[in-house]
Amino acid sequence: MDFRSRVVALLKVLLPLTALGLLSTLFLLSRGVDPTATIPFAERDMADRMRDQQITAPFFSGTTDQGDEIIVTASLARPEGDGTPAEATDLNARITMVDGVRMTLTSDTGSVAMDKNIATFAGNVVITSSNGFVVRTQLLNTTLNGMNGDSPGKITGTGPIGDFTAGQMQIREISEGGALHMLFKNGVRLLYDPTNLER
Repeated sequence: MDFRSRVVALLKVLLPLTALGLLSTLFLLSRGVDPTATIPFAERDMADRMRDQQITAPFFSGTTDQGDEIIVTASLARPEGDGTPAEATDLNARITMVDGVRMTLTSDTGSVAMDKNIATFAGNVVITSSNGFVVRTQLLNTTLNGMNGDSPGKITGTGPIGDFTAGQMQIREISEGGALHMLFKNGVRLLYDPTNLER
């Protein structure tokens, strides 16, 4: 038997034994786990979870009677209680209309009052549409059974026609299953940009 064959035969035995030795020391020298150790949650998180029922990272998706797709996510949601509506934080909604128009809506918080058929979005509400409009407000009330809503406070926005502000905004379906219309009221100001010819 030549030298090379002897080395290969020796390595066939030594390498698996070395690997077995390394693995056994890995398990023998590893730290022990204390089964009585606490789970790493902050005290505040634990107190919140003990006090209130809540859902982390809820996700809802559905389709309206007209075929519009709606997807809503949040970072945290709390169920409806005695006299208090269901609430969520860091809301993000995406609506894809049958005609292909897409809208997104984000807000800091939101609540749903099923008995009043109202969903309220509050704090840094931003509505963005695929046809180029971005509208910002602090409060938006919408109906649960349709695509209607209103913002009773000041709104600012940009779009293909330019920049605008208004004291109030209404969102309405003129006919059932028809296109959505935004109506701006109370001191509407438009800074028209004639260089942008798209409309």
